[in-house]
Amino acid sequence: MTLTPKIALEEHFMHPDFVDYWATTAPNISPDLFGKARTALEDFGETRVAAMDAIGVEKSVLSLAGPGVQAEKRTGTAIRLARQVNDFLAVEMARRPDRYGGFAHLAMQDPLSAADELERCVTQLGMQGAMINGQTGGTYLDDDRYAPFWERVSALEVPVYIHPNNPPEQAHMYSGHPELWGPVWSWTVETATHALRLVFAGTFDRFPGAKLVLGHLGECLPYLMWRLDSRWEISNRGSMRLERDPSDYFKNNIWVTTSGMCADAPLRCALDMMGGDRVLFSVDYPFERASEAGEWIEQAPLSDGERVKVCHENARLLLKL
Repeated sequence: MTLTPKIALEEHFMHPDFVDYWATTAPNISPDLFGKARTALEDFGETRVAAMDAIGVEKSVLSLAGPGVQAEKRTGTAIRLARQVNDFLAVEMARRPDRYGGFAHLAMQDPLSAADELERCVTQLGMQGAMINGQTGGTYLDDDRYAPFWERVSALEVPVYIHPNNPPEQAHMYSGHPELWGPVWSWTVETATHALRLVFAGTFDRFPGAKLVLGHLGECLPYLMWRLDSRWEISNRGSMRLERDPSDYFKNNIWVTTSGMCADAPLRCALDMMGGDRVLFSVDYPFERASEAGEWIEQAPLSDGERVKVCHENARLLLKL
């Protein structure tokens, strides 16, 4: 079978100095499994490339496995370590420039510093945008303190990928159900809520050039787009005002990837609700099997044109590759 060329956007790596941050997510995963991905995360050589080659991935945009410095309480330390890991990733990108891109890791504790670091990573290190692991210090990206950051994102014309992370506290609704805490459910709730905060705060009205990416085929939000418009009409809006219907922002400022979602129906839903240029292929390597993601997208119920767009054309346009 001839493989469709692919670009993958949620492909992770690890740096030894960031393992302790990553360990904060251990309660989300079975104790028998957590940590077993570390060898694959730290490999930038033949094992990773072979997994890419096997499914036709021409380029992987690499990102640090979270939460990284977003779990750091000291702002100065977070800024220093974010710069360190970005320099580390840039070296690996330079070794295989045809195969690896990168998303900047940012210390959102200082929004202006994060904006400067993003600009350095894009203009000097050749990265394609940033990945941010949920909230930082209990603060979400709709907070007005992040206005300088979004202004820079819009000016640089690069996307921000919001990756799941644990919220600052565990809600009672998860009590007694550890299986719901993490990738089964709470990460979806947290990340979808983060994205909706950005929409309803008018972030994309203030910064129309801002671009947001969500994994897992949009964290269930494409399925809810009609209802978001309908219930927005009757909601208690407080002081919130939007220039457009909520669904319009999903069709103009938001993209979704297939990371960790190898299922036909949600793929079809995302395409039908958001548009054919809004969906991008990803694996979530090494936390998901590349072979499963690649085999699935090749047989998914798409037209040839849709498959090409999802697998690589949409990513080339978004990331300016």
